[in-house]
Amino acid sequence: MSEAVVAEQFKELYGVEPEGVWAAPGRVNLIGEHTDYNDGFVMPFALPHTTIAAVSRREDGVLRLHSSDVEGGVIELELSALAPESDRGWTAYAAGVVWALREAGHTEITGADIHLASTVPAGAGLSSSAALEVVVALALNDLFDLGLKGWQLARLCQRAENVYVGAPTGIMDQTASACCEHGHALFLDTRDLSQKQIPFDLAAEGMRLLVVDTQVKHSHSEGEYGKRRAGCEKGAALLGVDALRDVAYDELDAALSRLDDEEEVRRLVRHVVTEDQRVEKVISLLESGQPRAIGPVLVEGHVSLRDDFRISCPELDLVVDTALTAGALGARMTGGGFGGSAIVLVEEADADTVTKAVEEAFAAAGFTAPRVFAAVPSAGARRVL
Repeated sequence: MSEAVVAEQFKELYGVEPEGVWAAPGRVNLIGEHTDYNDGFVMPFALPHTTIAAVSRREDGVLRLHSSDVEGGVIELELSALAPESDRGWTAYAAGVVWALREAGHTEITGADIHLASTVPAGAGLSSSAALEVVVALALNDLFDLGLKGWQLARLCQRAENVYVGAPTGIMDQTASACCEHGHALFLDTRDLSQKQIPFDLAAEGMRLLVVDTQVKHSHSEGEYGKRRAGCEKGAALLGVDALRDVAYDELDAALSRLDDEEEVRRLVRHVVTEDQRVEKVISLLESGQPRAIGPVLVEGHVSLRDDFRISCPELDLVVDTALTAGALGARMTGGGFGGSAIVLVEEADADTVTKAVEEAFAAAGFTAPRVFAAVPSAGARRVL
């Protein structure tokens, strides 16, 4: 949906033109999964799929929210009544951002009318919630002249999701949506939030990265994600480090030997430490002009997520196995797990063949047909009208 259409819908809803229209993208994580809440390394890039928000200020302490993607009318909330975990609906993500901004001292936010529309597939592991949060935060930052940088908005959006929504997510999704650049992947150190834009132009190299949405939905706020995070924190505590990022890759075997009685924790620790190393390896390969060589690293990441972190599912495994058999350079699940999407690195000439093989494999297995599209590294959050 275009920004002009969203602006027109805003006018129909609220009776006036919006003061502006903003967009924030979903993201795909190239490598670095479940490392962000372990102070580790991640490497996402923004998708062309965005959440668009038409927004105007209010001065009466009222927040009005509407989405063209959800049935129902305008929902009206009082800013004074916003409280963590008071809302279990989609509006919690937008209201939580307003709450987090005001909790951080930005009490000049006196209300807003917001209309939203999104092309980011929900539940596909592509960060539809982060896109919603970031687009609201950026709009309010601009309209109320808060002067916050992208990384600061990302931290406040993470706080909204952690505290207000009650989902224990890391900082990657919001930072990717707020800070990615066109034609690049974002290397993010989640400990100090330092960033580096890594050129990632597959089309120029004759390659394509496919996203395969398995149509299996998941919810991060449900228990399994929290269990993995708690297990990682337990591993860090048992090893006497602040976070698993502090376990050096060349000291991993020694660290694991100290966890002999904690088999589940051992697996989680092994994944996080090796995944951080895979991020560094992918960066090295891309910066040295060897993009095809990242394929096997992606596969290693999937095996680790499947066998050590145990967050894959039959549909994700089928994508990876089928794509590799059909000639893909590499493939892995991406996102939080238990469904969602996989990414597949292919030669441009093989894209259709691999796509067809995956679709046929899903049909043969009796699975819902997957949604397949090319992922093009795109711009982060911005004002569009």
